[in-house]
Amino acid sequence: MTDTNPDAASKPFADDYQVVGRRLPAGRGWRWIAEAFALFRKQPGMWILTVVALGVLFLAVGMIPIVGSYASALLFPILGGGLMLGCNDLNRGGPFDFEHLFAGCTQKTGDLVMVGAFNLFGWVVITFAVDFAIGGGVFKSVAPGAIEGASPSLASLQIAMLLATGLSLPLCLATWFAPALIVLEGVSATDALKASIVACLRNWLPFLVYSAVLFVPCLVVAVPVSLASLDLVPVLIATLLAGLVYLVLMPVLIASVYTAHRDIFCAGQEV
Repeated sequence: MTDTNPDAASKPFADDYQVVGRRLPAGRGWRWIAEAFALFRKQPGMWILTVVALGVLFLAVGMIPIVGSYASALLFPILGGGLMLGCNDLNRGGPFDFEHLFAGCTQKTGDLVMVGAFNLFGWVVITFAVDFAIGGGVFKSVAPGAIEGASPSLASLQIAMLLATGLSLPLCLATWFAPALIVLEGVSATDALKASIVACLRNWLPFLVYSAVLFVPCLVVAVPVSLASLDLVPVLIATLLAGLVYLVLMPVLIASVYTAHRDIFCAGQEV
């Protein structure tokens, strides 16, 4: 079971925790993924159950008209904090329980909610900025509950996605390590956001390798899905392949945040 003591994560679990993350060589990006996969292999069944529940939860929340996507932005750091606690327990020889998914609701909740609010505010600003730049209504027209027939042109949607991706990059850098720093190192929300940005920028080379490696399974899914849309591959096969990749890729992606955190902020402690 998950330890719900509010003070359980009040102190850094590593004596050599570094406030300013180390700068690492490019090859460390691959190491984060390899160590994350090792954590996944310890309890693959529980990992799969957790990411299925996570996907269903975000899908259900996202279907709420207007506010669904914003609620997801608020929940992301809270659930992420709980999953970081689960990774830490698993790495220390303990179990990874389903309750870890909601552990952020009982440990360091205030700081996690602040990060969630920051993430929410950031996405609201990004949405309005992109809508203003494109001409308005791009995201509303593709959101659940949108008015029928109010779909944007393909070119407008592509431009909107490119703008949103570029504008969201600083937000992603700020929130990438923030939940882990809060629940595992006892860092405040503000300091966690700043430390996450600095660590990501200092380690852009390993993150480049990390992204390139993770891009491969995404490409494995994208090609059959594209072929299925052209009726060249059965839709069922493409769907099953996408599901299988998700069930492995998502646990590895989640655990890799933890392994990268240990490598950057905890003097390279191996998982």
